[in-house]
Amino acid sequence: MKLHYSAASPYVRKVMACAIARGLDGRIEKVGTNPHVSPPELLADNPLSKVPALVADDGTAIYDSPVICEYLDTLGDAPALFPATGTPARLTAQIMHATADGILDAAVARRLSMPHPQDDGRKAFDARQKAAVDRALDVLEKNPPKALSHVGEIAVACALGYLDFRFAHEPWREAHPKLAAWFVQVSKLPPVANTVPVG
Repeated sequence: MKLHYSAASPYVRKVMACAIARGLDGRIEKVGTNPHVSPPELLADNPLSKVPALVADDGTAIYDSPVICEYLDTLGDAPALFPATGTPARLTAQIMHATADGILDAAVARRLSMPHPQDDGRKAFDARQKAAVDRALDVLEKNPPKALSHVGEIAVACALGYLDFRFAHEPWREAHPKLAAWFVQVSKLPPVANTVPVG
């Protein structure tokens, strides 16, 4: 398999964390890709010019991160990261996954907006995105992850890691002690420890 990859992307991190949890990381060739310049190699596999984009062994191009993670869950024989369809556990995992991805969507949007002139419109946009992150963290604090056993929990770990990576000047731990304690524990596990962002 080939993965269009950026070491700083939290969405790529989520895919690689799932691959590690499934014991598949050794089967993935990582191809360094800058999606902001829309290289033709990426566009051939993802017309949206986003990473991650995975090319399966049979040549199927798969994007974006939730779809890739679910595809990886069909390979190998490790415990499933996506609970069975139609079960309460599946709904719980998917809601947590959506919450984590929402944090990432808002945080990445803030990050991409930073280099631009901060007029009133951009300041209002930034405040709205930050408020979304704060509300999502509050929801997770009320019902924090328990382990690193499903895709939602992996996604939350990647979201918290991205906040540390790009927004260290906005500490989140003091207001979310349960979430912080969980993150300390899972940060030692290979899916999180081996995917720390760089760049």
